[in-house]
Amino acid sequence: MFDIAVILINYNSSEHTINCIRSIIEKTSKNLRYQIIITDNCSEKEDYLKLKSFCDTDTIPNLQLHRNHINTGFGGGNMYGAQYANAYYLAFINNDTLLINDCLSILKTTLDANPEIGIAGAQAFKENGDFMISLDHFASPAREIIGRKFLEITNPKKYPKRKKRYTEPVQVNFVPGSFMFVRATDFNAIGGFDTNIFLYYEETDLCIRLANQSKFAYLVPEAEFIHFHGASTERSLAIKKELKISLLYIMRKHYGYFGHKIVLLFLTVKYFFSNIFKPKNWPLFVLFLTGAPLSKSLKMKQRIVHL
Repeated sequence: MFDIAVILINYNSSEHTINCIRSIIEKTSKNLRYQIIITDNCSEKEDYLKLKSFCDTDTIPNLQLHRNHINTGFGGGNMYGAQYANAYYLAFINNDTLLINDCLSILKTTLDANPEIGIAGAQAFKENGDFMISLDHFASPAREIIGRKFLEITNPKKYPKRKKRYTEPVQVNFVPGSFMFVRATDFNAIGGFDTNIFLYYEETDLCIRLANQSKFAYLVPEAEFIHFHGASTERSLAIKKELKISLLYIMRKHYGYFGHKIVLLFLTVKYFFSNIFKPKNWPLFVLFLTGAPLSKSLKMKQRIVHL
């Protein structure tokens, strides 16, 4: 059994995936027993074959590539990869990242010594070395309506400052999905990712469910990595819609009927008035009028593709 299973998703970004794998091999201690599992989330044929050619080399031990014949999104892709894991810990890492130091060993040592930590994240940096926010507060009616800054001022213990540079591990609401390190037993006990969500807020949902089991999220700033933020997801109106669909799903799931309706009403009014200055937001306003149901998700538009 391995110490850690590193799980990556590739979606038409094989160059990032290859560079990420190389950085893991370069920075990770030779004393650590780990496997790398890649889910290709139904990439275009050329991109998949490029990655397959790299993975077929004999020089990379314990590397697996599994092709998904339908794009199952972030949570679904990670769950697809997790079924091949045989390790005590799972590291879900975005493929558009590069390790700066031995993140896996640092996070393993931290969780080994602290059973109350359910999930941990590393400190992210931009490509140019600038600091990146690597923690966040749970998506909630309060956060959406009154904002993160107000929460941090009124309850700094529960809502630590997002833009602060930490030097010691700190308990947070949740760590970003770009780098999540969790015990396999804890991940399995709560059922892993909610695959109803296609993109966005999967880490929020996961960390809420872990916290409900007294397994809390921590940022471990000693572990450092570079994140090419957004490199693996193209920005578009469809993606903006997906963000709001997932948000409202989280509201309904964790804050009930009234929590969902309050946020939906807030967003509907907000985008009604924003259309005066930004007419391009009109499709989002229409989405809120329909309730932004999961039936509008990109997940419902995926097709099975065989090479």
